[in-house]
Amino acid sequence: MVRGASLPPVSLLTLTGTLTSSSHHFLLLLSDSALPLGSFAFSSGLESYLAHTRPKSSFPAFLNFSLSSYASTTLPFVLAAHRKPIDLIELDDTLDAAIMCTVGRRASVAQGRALLSIWDRSFSSALPAGASAAAVAALKDFTVLLRATSSNITTGLPTASAHLGPLFGAIAGILGISLRQAAYVFMLSHVKALLSAAVRASMFGPYHAQKMLASVEIQEGILKVIEQEWNTNIEDAGQSVPVMDLWIGRHEMLYSRIFN
Repeated sequence: MVRGASLPPVSLLTLTGTLTSSSHHFLLLLSDSALPLGSFAFSSGLESYLAHTRPKSSFPAFLNFSLSSYASTTLPFVLAAHRKPIDLIELDDTLDAAIMCTVGRRASVAQGRALLSIWDRSFSSALPAGASAAAVAALKDFTVLLRATSSNITTGLPTASAHLGPLFGAIAGILGISLRQAAYVFMLSHVKALLSAAVRASMFGPYHAQKMLASVEIQEGILKVIEQEWNTNIEDAGQSVPVMDLWIGRHEMLYSRIFN
């Protein structure tokens, strides 16, 4: 492949095996903006970025920062959970220890617990044929552990947190979604949430947001970070854009804000 050439999305997202109607259905559900994860209640640092960089704020610049940051810190855990869902508890615990920003941690846990609720109340009763029994059991064990943590009033560390990344990877694998597709949908959902935040922050309108979302630059940007983190071990995952933690962490210090 020639360096600098465009990476065709179809070739990178080709499934290994046949995409069944059931897994295709769940792929569309997980990529749907209406999925009640609460992602659009957070700006992932965008609102704080605008407050600290005006009048030189640039959404494309922030998007590149955020994509790189989110991929380097979280995507390895998505991939690891998809590859080996029986390690879900360990992956969740490792990610919880790796997140430096308290505000970012709360956002990850809030969305992860929302996804786990969707699994318990909706997806678990409609498993596709061939779903891994071991993976389903691992997710059930995680749910039991989380409930025990929530009901146990203690000053000690929680035994489970339910971060979004590992849960997304494990659930996507159980539903028959390929590893490449799961990674792409996970990063695309992050971009969609950022664009929604930018629209509500009056940076531009909804038509411009859709134009950006459909652009080749967005597609190649997502594919690029996936390729960069494809073989990253969870021990090597870390913040690639340190200033992102500052923007996210200082969000609660803003005098007025429209996002959590």
